[in-house]
Amino acid sequence: MTSAASRETTGMDQGIDSEQELTVDELAARVGLTVRNVRAYAARGLLPPPRIVGRTGYYGREHVARLLLVREMLAEGFSLNMIERTLAMAPPVASSTTLALHRALLSPWLPPEPEETTREELAARAGVPQDDEVVDKLVELGVLERLGGERLRVIDPALLTAGIQVVALGIPPADVIEAQARVNQLVAEIAQTYLGLYVKNGWQAFVEAGAPRDQIEQMRATVSRLQPAAAQALLASFRTQMAAAVQAALESELSQLTDD
Repeated sequence: MTSAASRETTGMDQGIDSEQELTVDELAARVGLTVRNVRAYAARGLLPPPRIVGRTGYYGREHVARLLLVREMLAEGFSLNMIERTLAMAPPVASSTTLALHRALLSPWLPPEPEETTREELAARAGVPQDDEVVDKLVELGVLERLGGERLRVIDPALLTAGIQVVALGIPPADVIEAQARVNQLVAEIAQTYLGLYVKNGWQAFVEAGAPRDQIEQMRATVSRLQPAAAQALLASFRTQMAAAVQAALESELSQLTDD
């Protein structure tokens, strides 16, 4: 079942001739936005560049489809930052249907909204001295992004918070980062395992049917249900394996102790 916005997107998209081009004023009127908003979205990279003739930009079908999708996502409660991140991960050339599908399947897995901080604030939060090497490793790991000067963007605030909690236990930041890099490798394998189940038992049939737009909501709902189920299974397995590892370690260490 598609939303009203999705049906509107499809209808308006099909109503535009593939050769027709619009000025920014005409584009804004076509999608029901102000010119100021269209320019703001373009400045954020939410629109592909227009075709420039002299000093005038001309927009086509793909621009209309993209703006309608942005408008739909805003109506669903997505922030501009989240929309920007979702579209940045989309294929460079995509139809409105492809973009809608990409957004529907990817959104449930995106981390929380990024945060901005500084090197000083980050060090203070972790309770450790400032260390450029640690920042470099976090950037390499994909946890941080440099914004210029002392400013940093935290890509995944939840992951950073978890790491800081481990550092608070007395474990050096470099060791935590090294461990997380290894965990990322293992989790990537786990993700591929669960993804394989989804592809085999849902995605292939959807593709073979021609990726019908009226099934996008069903595919999105399946992915949304897969996320908590996979997370619960992973956590349960982790607890079991941790219990076994702790027991084995304790037995090994305790066997070395002797009574006074």
